Amino acid sequence: MLFLKGQQIGNYRITFPIQERTTAECYRAKDSSGKNCFVKILNFAQLHRSQYDEDGDVLELNISRQLNHSNIVHYCDGGSLLHEGKKLQYIVFDFISGETIAQQLVREHDLRVHDAKQILAGVLNGLKYLHTLPRPIIHNAVCAQNVMLDLKSSTISPRIIDFGHARYLDQSRKDWLDEGVNPFYTAPELFNGTFTVSSDIYAVGALLYHMLFGMPPHFIDLSPYQQSRTRLNDVVCEELKRPLRIPNIDKFELDDELLNIIAKALAFDPQDRFESVHEFIQALNGEIDVAPHIARTKVTSDHSPDRHAAIKRGNGFADVAGMENLKERLRNDVIAVLNDPEGAKALGLHMPNGMLFYGPPGCGKTFFAQKFAEETDFNYIYVSCSDVASPYIHGGQEKIASLFEEARKNAPTILFLDEIDALITDRSRHTNVSEQGEVNEFLTQLNNCGETGVIVIGATNKPDMIDSAALRAGRLESKYYIPQPDFETRKSLFELQLKNRKTDLGIDYDELALKTENFISDDIRLIVDKAAREAFRQHTGKITMEALREVIKTSRPTVSLEEIRRHEAMRDQMEQASEPQRKRIGFN
Repeated sequence: MLFLKGQQIGNYRITFPIQERTTAECYRAKDSSGKNCFVKILNFAQLHRSQYDEDGDVLELNISRQLNHSNIVHYCDGGSLLHEGKKLQYIVFDFISGETIAQQLVREHDLRVHDAKQILAGVLNGLKYLHTLPRPIIHNAVCAQNVMLDLKSSTISPRIIDFGHARYLDQSRKDWLDEGVNPFYTAPELFNGTFTVSSDIYAVGALLYHMLFGMPPHFIDLSPYQQSRTRLNDVVCEELKRPLRIPNIDKFELDDELLNIIAKALAFDPQDRFESVHEFIQALNGEIDVAPHIARTKVTSDHSPDRHAAIKRGNGFADVAGMENLKERLRNDVIAVLNDPEGAKALGLHMPNGMLFYGPPGCGKTFFAQKFAEETDFNYIYVSCSDVASPYIHGGQEKIASLFEEARKNAPTILFLDEIDALITDRSRHTNVSEQGEVNEFLTQLNNCGETGVIVIGATNKPDMIDSAALRAGRLESKYYIPQPDFETRKSLFELQLKNRKTDLGIDYDELALKTENFISDDIRLIVDKAAREAFRQHTGKITMEALREVIKTSRPTVSLEEIRRHEAMRDQMEQASEPQRKRIGFN
């Protein structure tokens, strides 16, 4: 990076660097009044000829300074300077308190349909403004990295950033620069230097796909082709000619209409896409119908080859650090039955109806359920309280019934109920008739659901709050305690968290595990993140053992020993209750 913390760029003082690219660097800074802002530095010597306008001025600066829209980053200032013999251009933008969509996807992997549509609406509004200016502008690089989510208010406001690849619609196309552009968001025609309004529409379709499925469309491993941009582009273009696949990931709100919208936006031929951003918005709002596109292939949920062509989102239990005893129990109790249904049936064994994952908070119940789904290769539907909430009487019951119906249609399915204590709360605690009805609906749907190819997994920190009827045989009949990590698991967690980060030699994983007794999984991740931030702040370039020791010294387990003992007491009580009882004499 050209500048260090505390250095001045015009009237702006650098607080820390954000990103470095071939032709640009980004920093967070403060102006003379102490107000936060973003500063982008362009090196004139590294700029491509296509990054200048007809008058020889920097195109990004001239485009940015004329824009004024709530869904586009706001230009504040700009100028040129000489630094260490290099002629530089700087552009100052207002500070956005939030994160990029890419950063959110790293944390959450994918987004709920409602949230994705809300974000997309803002992006489309920003593009509509660009496309309808007196001299229309094409952004050319809409992607998850180039949309910031402004979180300073209760409503998320997406803001399009980075106009380094933007061009006027009437500008010459022959010199367009594709370096630095995400190839999986790039419309096929852009590889030939042709950009239109339709190119941005394609990129927005790719963004919607990425938000919903956790991966860009047509995603393939490009690492073998990184040395040749031409070869990389050729490989991507060949992939774009294939039918668009919809991953085998079921979401409660994801319907065929939205899939048709995605397929239309991502059509290979620009003439098959939406004619304008306005038409895209109308389709998203349900004002116009979108016919199924012939190039869209929905991955089925049966055992056809298409099912195994779905995007693989992980490596199952291989992604889970430690927990070997629990993995082995699930392999023997559940997965073996699923893998050999005929042999199990001969012995009178069947697919389990439901399982309960319980234990202290932050120990990986949700993560473990997802990895279990990957291990079985079943469909996976995540359900939270908001997914079944309704302001209407009996509306929640209808949503619950629809949810199970969708799971049965796409069986075999794992239906994961997060914080199940809030979904199936002990009915004796309810005073609301509607809430009691929702619990009754859950209990009805849970009855022997395994026979229809649906396995329900509930996760909770409060098993004592769940209605006892849900824990009976034929419903959530198998209970698995997810404890705080033991020594070997903590050691594996540190290894997993540090695996893809630059570290110093001599990391002692045994010592790290020994010093973090009673720390949960989230605590260990936070320790590594803090050590990484310290390495970044001190410009050491690597995480050291000493930095990890210092972070551990100042850290405390987020779950108290008292709370762990309380959960262990509940575990003992539940395990005792599930022990086989002596058979009674007489009728059962």
